Amino acid sequence: MTVKLSGPMLAPQAGGPPRQVVVLLHGYGSDGQDLIALGQHWRALLPEALFVAPNAPDACPDNPMGYQWFPLRLDRTISRVEGAPVAAGPIVELLDDIWAQTGLGPAQTVLVGFSQGAMMALHVALSLPESVGGIVAFSGALIPPAGFPETVRAQPPVALIHGDLDQVVDPQLSRDAAAALEAAGFEVSLHLSPGTAHGIAPDGLDFATDFLRERLAAGG
Repeated sequence: MTVKLSGPMLAPQAGGPPRQVVVLLHGYGSDGQDLIALGQHWRALLPEALFVAPNAPDACPDNPMGYQWFPLRLDRTISRVEGAPVAAGPIVELLDDIWAQTGLGPAQTVLVGFSQGAMMALHVALSLPESVGGIVAFSGALIPPAGFPETVRAQPPVALIHGDLDQVVDPQLSRDAAAALEAAGFEVSLHLSPGTAHGIAPDGLDFATDFLRERLAAGG
């Protein structure tokens, strides 16, 4: 049985039904309340957007107050490869529920994630049969779905943002993701925030904001 995800939401600032959906996926040991702050930051830019920041399905053993999309082993690569497909199910079900309730679809949806949440945003979006409106991945890595790139039908535009001094998730992983996605025909924008560790710097946030403005602010 798939776990139903829940977490904080922000209704469209303009009132009325949403015209876009922004799903915010938090990092390891955090929760939806952390990333819903991005929704607060972007509400004026996207006044007709519904912002949804679900908590991951499992409690985090390293932070009992937080959650994890998948557990971390000593071998982080194995953790990602084995954990992402399992964690994808509840996120896809959440998206299906949102689309059914709002009448919107992938084209009006952006997935945004930080760290482990960024890995899930990329993995889930590339697993869908249709392209979402865009992906914003802060401090993440590409965990390609099975058969990538040959069996992938969705090719959403992607913004990859990473601190160049990140010692938690190596910034080379975002460079590698950009190279792999570009080779597969994706439209990719990569931004490295100078002097930034594992976090979202103002210049990285500005880069993401510009990406969202281009992808969603016009109502597309």
